[in-house]
Amino acid sequence: MKPPKSPYPPNDQVTPAETAILLDLAAACLELSGDWVEFGCYKGDTSILLGRLLQQHHPIPPAPTHSAATSTPVPRLWLYDSFAGLPEKSPQDLSGAGQPFQAGALAVTKHEVTTKLRRAGLKHVIVKKAWFSDLTPADLPDHIAFAFLDGDLYDSIKTSLRLVTPRLVPGARLVVHDYNNPELPGATRAVDEFLRSHPRTLTVRHSLAIMV
Repeated sequence: MKPPKSPYPPNDQVTPAETAILLDLAAACLELSGDWVEFGCYKGDTSILLGRLLQQHHPIPPAPTHSAATSTPVPRLWLYDSFAGLPEKSPQDLSGAGQPFQAGALAVTKHEVTTKLRRAGLKHVIVKKAWFSDLTPADLPDHIAFAFLDGDLYDSIKTSLRLVTPRLVPGARLVVHDYNNPELPGATRAVDEFLRSHPRTLTVRHSLAIMV
């Protein structure tokens, strides 16, 4: 008997079960005042699903009118990626199981992702090409209601946690991918270190570390 077909497009990094959980968590943030961010968008597959969810709940407004200045701003989706693949590993990332995840792996072009976003009809999406280590607080939205961190490696997760955490609004969901993934142990170590200095409840579902 064949397994049921996934309702989501193929994604070689995030499983269908994780995708469903991710979208449920994001949906819980739709009424919050703040933008959404994804650190490590890769091919943009989860980005499109998140963007569609956000846009369905916050439709694109009509052409500006006299009262537009007083209307509520439409939340935006911010995507961050080097578009050059993974950076070099740190000692915290070393794992015999993680040989496929070498520097330069998982590289896609920014053009590939922006083309997908355009074809999906998504608006209010901001794509920033940069190594996470080169980002500053000025590169992030002031208020964040949902954050998906999928940087794979220790330094990338540690940096994105440092950048995102001060801007989370009350009730925001913070999700880190690859927790307890033996191929990418640095993600777990970065989250565990973060929790020691920022105590909060951690829920783990598959390889998603979820914090509210």
